[in-house]
This record gives sequence, structure tokens and C-alpha cells, in this order.
Amino acid sequence: MNILKKIFGTGKPAKLNKVEAPGPAVDPASDPNMIRVFDAYGREMFITRQQWRDNVLQGNIEKNWDNAEQLAGFIIQSLHDGFFEEMTKPAERLLQLDEGAERGAVLLAIVYLKVGRLDDSERVLQHHISNFGESGSILTNLAKVYAARCEDSKTLQTLWRALELDPNQDNGLGWYEAIHREKDGEVSGQEALRQVAAISGSWRAQLWLARSELAANCRDKAVALYREALARVDKPAPGDMLMQMSGDLGNKGHLAEILQLVGPEFNPTFHGLQVGNNLIKAHIDLGHLEDARKILNELYALKRPDWKPTLGFWDTEIAKAAIAEKKVVTDTPLSVSMLVGQGPIWLKPDSTAAALYPPKSSDSPIISFLGCSAETANANQHVQIQMADGPGRMSRALPLFLSEQVELRTGARTQTIVPWIIEPGSGFVLSGMPWVDEDAVKHVQQSAIKSDYVVLTHLVTKTEPWVVQLRLVRTSDTKCIGQLATSFSMANPTHAIRGLAQSLLDLLSREVSIKQQPIPTNYAVPGDQYFPAYLLRLEQLLAVRCGASENMKTQSLSGEREIIDGNIIQCVDAPTSVNARLLLAQTLLSMKNVRPDILPEFAERIALLQKEKPLAEPARGEVQQIFDEAFAA
Repeated sequence: MNILKKIFGTGKPAKLNKVEAPGPAVDPASDPNMIRVFDAYGREMFITRQQWRDNVLQGNIEKNWDNAEQLAGFIIQSLHDGFFEEMTKPAERLLQLDEGAERGAVLLAIVYLKVGRLDDSERVLQHHISNFGESGSILTNLAKVYAARCEDSKTLQTLWRALELDPNQDNGLGWYEAIHREKDGEVSGQEALRQVAAISGSWRAQLWLARSELAANCRDKAVALYREALARVDKPAPGDMLMQMSGDLGNKGHLAEILQLVGPEFNPTFHGLQVGNNLIKAHIDLGHLEDARKILNELYALKRPDWKPTLGFWDTEIAKAAIAEKKVVTDTPLSVSMLVGQGPIWLKPDSTAAALYPPKSSDSPIISFLGCSAETANANQHVQIQMADGPGRMSRALPLFLSEQVELRTGARTQTIVPWIIEPGSGFVLSGMPWVDEDAVKHVQQSAIKSDYVVLTHLVTKTEPWVVQLRLVRTSDTKCIGQLATSFSMANPTHAIRGLAQSLLDLLSREVSIKQQPIPTNYAVPGDQYFPAYLLRLEQLLAVRCGASENMKTQSLSGEREIIDGNIIQCVDAPTSVNARLLLAQTLLSMKNVRPDILPEFAERIALLQKEKPLAEPARGEVQQIFDEAFAA
């Protein structure tokens, strides 16, 4: 018989904050010898199974040798991870601690079965039956011992008795149905399910019968079976029950039924991501975006680092759906405002943290930076609302980075100009054509602070490598006094972009006598491998600030938690960078005006960052003031 063999356990697993996950060939998660773990900052890392066993698992087991609940959790997780031999002594210890609870007997029997000690496995189960009586889980595992010995008749007889005592065992029921289906066909399998469904208290067999009704397009019969099953369970309903119901209904397109049957039963803490996934998708597909967002926020609030990739996916899908609801603008005139930011985006001029950097003379030349243009492969002739993409983000990040480089490495003062659509709708402008020098100067000179020069950047992204074109224009006569260009791979822009910044500094020194100065002590751009993320976080702070503006409320911002997460990780990776820490602090402060509800989720990690990786004073104190303001009620 091709039986279904699953680990069966009744203990509650401890929270180990780790998962294993398969991935693409280049992903270490695809290596069966690697285990994915998360540190206190939520960073994903991989260690070998041997490292996990020797350095993590063994220590936790020794620490909890006298704690039955914790020990059981580690055993269950380890069995799922394939550590069988290693769990022999812990499972024997648990049996001593459990004082007759079937959990200890079941787990030790499973361990003995997995390591081939069939007689010992049977002995443990029979001893429990003699002292405490039969139960469904005990008998199901006893049936597995008989199956391992190929005692088919005894296996089936014991398995049926187990289902009579507990008809809702997932692997027991599936195994029973498979035995009959593989022996006598589909009809026999269905009859086996109906036989179990007739047992008092049964609800799982009803789920499998409902799946068959859905396959036969008998929706009403399936719904009736689901309602019968729900009426037979305590609250909250089992998570796997709701997952199977919502999954089967969703596969047949019955989305409204998912919300009617599963929605009222959903408890985020108890049912988690497995059920939440299907509810979010149903809400998105039905256009209930606020309801989908509500569930997403509830799941995010549980702070599960292993859920972040999936939750991030749904965050993006909700944002895409929201944009898809908006019509493409064709003939409606655009109302565009030019937003102006002085100096580095992470250093407000009126912030006390400005004292961390050399002061500028009031008569210093002023240079404006204007980008937000890119030629793309999928260019559209009409004005179109869309999610931020790689060309758009780079078109905004590049001027921000060049601006801070010139501000902090020369005697000039800088400001960044960002075109922003006010009506209809709101969002960043991404032009498909480069700025005309005269138009750029006109826009720049409308700001309160007049510029001596403007640096224009334009991207060509139709094919790899991408190209960035830079023009330095004097505002007094709109004369272009210098041009630069470089190409780069979007996957690795570090060398080219940092080289472009240096070339711009050289150009300013050579053509307009703006001399370079020593790099300030408190300015350190994250190293090469972290530089692309630094560019992204600059652009994201700009997006958060625009979303926070009282006069420009927009629903275009998405992935707010990922933005904060990414900034925290950047500070961990570059622990001595004051500007990286200020970038995080200013992002949190701006996020307070956009999503104040999510900030408490990050308070512990920020406190840990400040404690474990403190900046030198006075930078630490200045940054802490901004953190305090962000988290203040």
C-alpha cells in the first residue's frame, strides 16, 4: 500500500522563529543541508543543519530539559526538520515529564518508528493503552507500526478503531481513504469518507466530501457540508479546516462563499497566514481592498519574520489593484507642483542634527538637482498611473544621492526639485523625455531659493545596460557648461553611480570653481554591496514625505513596513554610518504622519539597535531625539 506517512503530534510547538523554505537554484534555501533563521532584527540568514543541531537545537533542549511544553515544541519542530536520531533522548525525557499525557507517548513512538525501532515504538503505545486507555492518536500511530511490518489487516482494523475514537485526524482520515481508493477505486474512497462522516463529531470527512461536490459543480451541496462541519467544531475553528474550505472554494471561483463561511471564523492570531492568504486573495479579487488591507495589517502585527515575503507580496498586490481601479488619464490637463528639498533628504535644515555637519556660508553657490525622466521599453503615449518601478525609482534616487554628495563634499549648497502631480490624482512625474534646459531653469528658478546651477539627469533604460546622462546648466544664461554619461547594470549600479558622483565633483571644481572638501566625519555611504539599497531608501523617504504632506494626501504609498524594515537592516549592516541612522530616523518620523498605527511594531527593534549598535556621541543623542519624537504619542 502507498500509505500517507505524516508526523502526528498533539503537543503545541514552541516558537522557534525559524523555518525552512525551498527556493531557486541560487538560493541557499534550496540546499537541504541549510536551515533558514532570523535574528532579532528580522534578518534572514542560513546555517547548516549541523550548526543548527549543535549550536542552536542542542542548547535549547538542554536549557529546557525540565520544561515539558518547551521540550515538546523543540521535538516536534526537529522531527519536521528530519532530526530523528537526535530526538531519541529528548523524547524519552518528555515521556518522563508528561506524566501520562499521550503527547509524550506519541512523540517517543514516532521517534522510535523513524529510527527503525518498531518493537520499542509498539511497546510505548501499548503501555500507554494499558495504563490510560485508547485514543485516536495513540491507535493511529500503532497502526503505523503495523503498516511498517506489512500487517495490512491489523493496520486497517486499528486505523478504523482510531477513527471511531477521533474521526478528525488529518493523516488518519487521509490514510484510511487512500487505502480504500487504491484498493477499489474512487467510489470506494468516497464511501470510506461517508463511513467516517457518519461517526458522531466528524467534520473533516465532510470537507473531503465537499471537495468532491465542488468538483462535480454541486456548489450548494458543498456549502451544506461546510455548514454542517462548522456546526460541529468548537471556536475558534481549526485552521486547517478553514484553509481547506477557502482553498477549495477559491479554486472553483466561489469567492463570495469564502467570505460568508470562512470570514466570520477568522482569528488572525490563531489561524495566521495560511487562512489569511485565501481571505486576502478573495477580497482583492472581489475588489474589497480595505478589507484585504485590514487582514494584512492584522497579520503584520503578529511580527512573524518568516511571513514577511508573503505579506509583502500581498501589500504590492493590493496597491496594484488600487491603481488598476483608476482610469488612464488621456486628455485631462495635469496640474504639477515642483517640490523642493534642501540638502540631503535625511537632514532637515532646521534639525538640531545639522550641527553634526560643517556649516555652509550664506553666500555659497546654490545647485539644484532635477531628474524624474527616463526612456523605458514600455513607454506609453498617454499619461498613465502605475506602480513605482525601477526606472522611476532610480530617476528620483539619483538626484537625491548626487545632491547629498555635492552638499557634503563641496562648499556649495544644494536642493532637489521633484515634479509632483496634484490633479487629477497625485503621484510622482516620470517623463519619457529629458528636460529641455530652458524649461528646467524656468521651473527651478520658481522656487523660493534661486539657483546658480542646475544638474539635470536623464535615464535610458530600454535595454541593459542602462545609461544615465547628466547636464550641468548655468541658470543665468541657460548655458550647458558640462555633460557626463555612464552606463550601468541595474543589478549592480554601485561603481558607475559613485563614479558619476565623483565625476560631477570634478566637473564643478574644473568648470565653476566649486572646490571639493574633505568628507565629513559623520558622512559614510554604506559599502559597495549595500549601496543599491541605500539609493532605494533615499527614494523611499521621498515617497513617505510626499505621502505625509497634508496638502498632498495620496494612496500611492505601499510596502510601508518593508520600508522601515529595510532601513533597520541597513543600519545593522552599516552600524557606524550616521547618515544611514538619520535616514532611518527621518523615515520613521515621516511615517508617523502616514501610518502611525504600524510604528509600535518597530519600537523594540529600534531600541535594540540603539543599545547594541550605538553611534558615538553626539550623533547618538541627536538620532535618539528623532526616534523619541517618532514614537511619542
